[in-house]
Amino acid sequence: MNILLSLSDNLSTFWEFTGFANATVGHLVMIVIGLFFIYLAVKYEYEPLLLVPIGFGILIGNIPFAEAANLGIGIYEEGSVYNILYQGVVQGWYPPLIFMGIGAMTDFTSLISNPKLILIGAAAQFGIFGAYFIALQTGFEPNQAGAIGIIGGADGPTAIFLTSKLAPNLLGAVAISAYSYMALIPVIQPPFMRWLTTSKERVIRMKTPRAVSQTEKIIFPILGMLLTTFLVPSGLPLLGMLFFGNILKESGVTRRLAEAARGPIIDIVTILLGVTVGASTQATTFLKFQSVQIFAIGAVSFVIATCCGILFVKLMNLFLKNGDKINPLIGNSGVSAVPDSARISQQVGLGYDPSNYLLMHAMGPNVAGVIGSAVAAGILLGFLI
Repeated sequence: MNILLSLSDNLSTFWEFTGFANATVGHLVMIVIGLFFIYLAVKYEYEPLLLVPIGFGILIGNIPFAEAANLGIGIYEEGSVYNILYQGVVQGWYPPLIFMGIGAMTDFTSLISNPKLILIGAAAQFGIFGAYFIALQTGFEPNQAGAIGIIGGADGPTAIFLTSKLAPNLLGAVAISAYSYMALIPVIQPPFMRWLTTSKERVIRMKTPRAVSQTEKIIFPILGMLLTTFLVPSGLPLLGMLFFGNILKESGVTRRLAEAARGPIIDIVTILLGVTVGASTQATTFLKFQSVQIFAIGAVSFVIATCCGILFVKLMNLFLKNGDKINPLIGNSGVSAVPDSARISQQVGLGYDPSNYLLMHAMGPNVAGVIGSAVAAGILLGFLI
């Protein structure tokens, strides 16, 4: 009898430590969300390199366990493996490394050959500041509003970097929102691109970009880094690494370093970033009305950014001669989701003129948007920290 009682007690204790005993409705909801992210990535190929790690990270972060047991396995438990990896997000280590990889992958030729395209990238950043003011009006503190506003830049690493500095408590909601809307760009942008343009504007043919010399390609990241960081020193961690990665690519003498930056390094950091950001969305910290507000404002910020880019091109065309006009369909690419938003410009444009290839033109505002979102983050950080 004593043996049976002891076995029953042991089984009861074992049950108390299982995830089944500690699961809540919130955990199950978050697990469904994680599975949905993986589904979107696999079924529709929406940003699979991001959504698969994030989706699986959500599953990891929402495995229930008895917190009182001090098992040292949760992402918020100091000293745990996941907590150590998460420090790359909290301390802002991962985003600059990703920016270095982006720089090593980016070709600034379109922007160098047609510098006025940088204005489109700048116009799209109104999504950031528009969302900032909306967040203020809905009751968020200025530092929280700044973190939420950066979602409109369509740049996940920038959103994570800025939020880790301004509002660490919102990190999970802001990061998931930013990456979710980046993945849904093919769904969000096309309706507004069609709504804001006329049939005549959609078939505008732009001049072939001029040839850019190797010297110009080398000078650009040096001047770009100096000008942007002198203007906004607080953007140095992101802008410095972005332009550093680009000069590794364009110098022609550091191919191994460039290949490492745009290959193994960015892949490893993307995995760690995605999994740990996903794991940070524990039901107890993530499922709040505040998270719903952040998702709603993030959606509005993407719409504002897209519309501002398109409308700014239409404004520019009022002052440009025939033959120099810009197709407004590339205005959406001012958001810095590289190269997805530029691909959307191409896809929508081909729907109206199958022989009008806009991708090479759209890459100009697209890479300008990367620079613009980092500058906007630096401005917000300088004012709000």
